[in-house]
Amino acid sequence: MGNPLTSIPMRAATWSARHPWRAILAWIALVAASVVAAILVSTVHTTDADYRRGESGRADQMLAQADLTAPPVENVLISPTAADASGGLAGARTAAAEIAARAGALPHVTRVADPVVSQSGDALLLPVELAEGTDDVADLQKVVAAAQRAHPDLSVRQAGDVSIDQAINDRVSEDLGSAEKTSLPVTLVLMLLAFGALIAAGIPVLLAGTSVAATIGMMAPVSHLVHMDLSVSSMIVLIGMAVGVDYSLFYLKREREERQAGHTTLDAVAIAARTSGHSILVSGGAVIAAMAGLFLVDDVTFNSLAVASILVVAVAVIGSITVLPALLVVFGHWVDRPRVPLLWRLNRRLGAGAISGRLLRPVLRRPAIALAVVGVAVAALAIPALGMRTHSATLETLPQDIPEVATYAELQRAFPSDGSAVVSVVVRSDGSDPAALRSGLDRLVRDAVATGDFTEPSSPAQTSRDGRTTVLRLGMPYDEFDDRVPAAVRELRADVLPHALAGVPGIEHAVGGGPAQTLDDADHQHGRLALVIGFVLLLTMLIMATTFRSLVLAGVSTLLTLLSVGAAFGVMTLVFQHGWFSGALGFTTPGFVINWIPLFVLVVLVGLSMDYHVFVISRIRELVDRGYPTKVAVERGITASAGVVTSAAAVMVSVFALFAGLSMMEMKMMGVGLSVSILLDATLVRLVLLPAALTILGERVWWPRRVGTPGTVVTEPEPAYARLGS
Repeated sequence: MGNPLTSIPMRAATWSARHPWRAILAWIALVAASVVAAILVSTVHTTDADYRRGESGRADQMLAQADLTAPPVENVLISPTAADASGGLAGARTAAAEIAARAGALPHVTRVADPVVSQSGDALLLPVELAEGTDDVADLQKVVAAAQRAHPDLSVRQAGDVSIDQAINDRVSEDLGSAEKTSLPVTLVLMLLAFGALIAAGIPVLLAGTSVAATIGMMAPVSHLVHMDLSVSSMIVLIGMAVGVDYSLFYLKREREERQAGHTTLDAVAIAARTSGHSILVSGGAVIAAMAGLFLVDDVTFNSLAVASILVVAVAVIGSITVLPALLVVFGHWVDRPRVPLLWRLNRRLGAGAISGRLLRPVLRRPAIALAVVGVAVAALAIPALGMRTHSATLETLPQDIPEVATYAELQRAFPSDGSAVVSVVVRSDGSDPAALRSGLDRLVRDAVATGDFTEPSSPAQTSRDGRTTVLRLGMPYDEFDDRVPAAVRELRADVLPHALAGVPGIEHAVGGGPAQTLDDADHQHGRLALVIGFVLLLTMLIMATTFRSLVLAGVSTLLTLLSVGAAFGVMTLVFQHGWFSGALGFTTPGFVINWIPLFVLVVLVGLSMDYHVFVISRIRELVDRGYPTKVAVERGITASAGVVTSAAAVMVSVFALFAGLSMMEMKMMGVGLSVSILLDATLVRLVLLPAALTILGERVWWPRRVGTPGTVVTEPEPAYARLGS
């Protein structure tokens, strides 16, 4: 029967090579059908209800059921310019009246509140309430812009949840569009450097691009089962370009190597299928296993990211073992045409692994010293991760050059109460004793204020039409992201609220609002990082042990992966928590790492690094099975695969580095974490620590599987193409 992981790519490549145009047309049909599906089927995006979690989620649900959800509000901030500060607020009041009159006539505006003067008396705030579900305030922004033009002596600005969300989404789309446009030419240039020929360079980019397009199309119908977060498209582009190029590189390099050794195109494709095709399947399985770890977070965002990444990897694997062999057969020797003269001669002159061979020699001569020195260096990079502080994104982590963000920051300074933390106490009763409920709520306010962590409510409690649900909003004298807020919410939930309402019969209560939701998210993620790390490492260790039938190798691979993850976390801590290179990267350190970034970097790093790790180990194992001693096999295997690993890592580092230059802090953290970690993993870990460890262990690294007798090199005749699949 043979190994199914070998026979699957062999049979797929055999059919595709014998029927190349059918395979190519089938791939085109798959991509076209996916794109059409995206046009015909609407994508279901996540809603607020998808993010409800814990007690704050229960409070939000109770408010929604009672129709007490606070309406979205846009705030118009009006203040005299410095040149006209002596004029007082008379002009500001006139502008506010004009805006109120015009805004009140807009269809999605339900109420314009009276203007509020700041405590310092130099600014006016005009709250504009919107209808529930409003997601576009362009017409209100036109009204505000018209008021600014009519009153050049005033500063008239607008900010609110809807306008800020719009501005952030526009900036994300702009950033991602810029990164995607730049990533394609950068990837093509790197492929030209790797192959020195246009067709060979274009094939990996073509496969990766079509895999991404097909996956984005498939996500439309899939979103009806798993709602899609807005960040899914960028995840598909990131992972799809990385693995699509990697898999093509594995296959193309091996096929070219076998043709140069004298094999026909058909036989070269067959050998590549048996060797690199097998590596692609194992690598794809490792990436999918890593991405599956995101499901353990039990979060709608991570669930959608997991589905998207698993799907794009599966599509890229299918393309690599079907349409790629077909293209290689169709082009034949023309795959190395047209040549770029200088690059082609440089590739031929350097040869496979010329540079890596020189780097490997001192490592193999003194493996213990190399392992100790570089191991200590990588471990030192990981040490700062022990003090990593995580937090949800704040106003300070948003690009301050977005006008709406800057306006909201100014609004918080001028009106501190509007920027303070506010919790919602939701109480649902059976309506049997409304007097007792009112008395309990009064006692709640008194006891909460007495703690010093809460202030008197700025508005009375609201009650639903049926009189059964009441919401009381309590302010706090802190910013929403103050470290004292979580402790205050815990005390309110565990002690103050139950004690105040102890005598009210038939009630259910919950504390919600922004601070409570942040606390529940943090509690939900507590311990999840360790759980995901354990799951991903265990699963990848099982894949390595099953594939190479070596427990020792699986253990070594897992330890090296853990070192890479630790170094990645350490670098993120140094850069974003402690501010290293913040000036060069163009950001002000927030003093923490945004809480979802470490999980994301973990699974992507483990998945992508296992790509070339499996490829390298497969080449080494192939030589060991033919009778080469492990030390010789390590040197020849890593030297032969170094060009592929270097090219693959260069593509990943370049694409991820583009994200490090974007303005959104999440994208910047993701880009820095992934680019630096892949760079360290592909150099220090794979070119120093891996060969040093394998050399020290020698033949023991393959335990418990028996290997060929060292020193007796077996030359295996490659199977003829005609015998494939028989």
